[in-house]
Amino acid sequence: MNQKIKEPSLGYSLMILIMVIGIIAVGMLAFGAAIQFMVFSTMLILIPFIMKLGYSYKEVEQQIFTSMLKALQPCMILLAVGVLIGSWIASGTVPALIYYGIHAVSPQFFLVTTLLLCSIVSIATGSSWTTLGTAGVAMMGVGHSLGIPVGITAGAIISGAYFGDKMSPLSDSTNLSPAVVGAELITHIKHMMWTTVPAYIITAVIFTIVGLKYDAQTINSADVNSLTIYLSEHFQLGIWPFVPVAIVFTLLVTKQPAISSIFIGAIAGGVVAVFVQGVSIREILDIFYSGFYVESGIETVDSLLQRGGLESMLSLIALFLFALGLGGLLQSSGILKTILQSFVSKIKSRGMLVFVTIIVAYFTLGLGGAFSFSAVITGTLMKPLYDKFNLRPENLSRIIEDTATQSCALPPWTASGLFTATALGVSPLVYIPFCFLAMITPIVSLFYGITGYTMTEKEQPAASSRAAEV
Repeated sequence: MNQKIKEPSLGYSLMILIMVIGIIAVGMLAFGAAIQFMVFSTMLILIPFIMKLGYSYKEVEQQIFTSMLKALQPCMILLAVGVLIGSWIASGTVPALIYYGIHAVSPQFFLVTTLLLCSIVSIATGSSWTTLGTAGVAMMGVGHSLGIPVGITAGAIISGAYFGDKMSPLSDSTNLSPAVVGAELITHIKHMMWTTVPAYIITAVIFTIVGLKYDAQTINSADVNSLTIYLSEHFQLGIWPFVPVAIVFTLLVTKQPAISSIFIGAIAGGVVAVFVQGVSIREILDIFYSGFYVESGIETVDSLLQRGGLESMLSLIALFLFALGLGGLLQSSGILKTILQSFVSKIKSRGMLVFVTIIVAYFTLGLGGAFSFSAVITGTLMKPLYDKFNLRPENLSRIIEDTATQSCALPPWTASGLFTATALGVSPLVYIPFCFLAMITPIVSLFYGITGYTMTEKEQPAASSRAAEV
């Protein structure tokens, strides 16, 4: 006979949460332990505490595995992108983009150009990760050559990539957010323009102003010359390296599956590497798995081109799985719900509702390690309150995107944060201060919540809803 399942008390839930945060923080900060191991260990340590609520070991195990299943598709995309990055370096695609980018882009307008380019690519493909792994890698190389600090360049890339991911109807986040709360996709996208467009314009102005301080005098001519000479001497830089780009772009725009589209792009890069760049089949297969490796003796070249490969994504996948497993335990056991409901019930005004939604979205993003976790928990938990305040569901889905989608690359331990750092080759702590769009958008969203501007209401408010409004 199964033991009766108990709802966790607020005190017990807070104890569990503090324990989780404490174990991970102490392991990483005091002893320098890898975050993957600390999250994995914490997940296992948590099992007896969840069983104390009345769950059997099999049920707890199922909670972990069910949550981990959500990571399978993103993990496959990660592996495909890793292969693609290595392949596109070997094919000359990334070297060609860097080479022509150096000659075509003015240092003064490089940052805003990067923002716009990554926005266009991300809107067209619906994938921030594809944008980061292709255009992002190339623009990091161009920025490095032009003397632009890597953190600022990464900030422009990330702002553009996640803007497109947020606004594209092809994006999984753009489809998931309205689905969770019951909003229409097109209505959701139109509603997001109220917050995203002003924030994007401000971001573009900031990057333009910041970029004006960089001119021809900031460029290290010796480094640029050595880089461009090496690229032109060791790669065929004609039209062929751009064929894999055209293939992937076409596949994604025509709404073909992301995993197969990215992998086909990687194979196309391998074909170009073999028949145009002179790479052997054995070498390109090694690059698919281990990434591209070169010892040029030129620091700039080595730092830009030594990356990619399926293997480069394995540690990220491990963290992704463990984080979702840990988050699944906290969600399925009711611990997270108990903590959130303790303060959600105290919301008395529309402005406070928006503020709490923002906090919940950030909290669940950091705790679950993935946008999907944050979107589902935030949407499910907060939707009844938006109904109570007579607010249409697109208000909630917009806030989820303004926060969790826009900022998912900022926490260093999340899947997006780790992928971004791996693809661009820069620590999140370096690029976070320059992710202006992620910082500005929720401020605009909160302003609308306080003033009521753009907070669309349902046609026939209930009496209880009118009484609740302030």
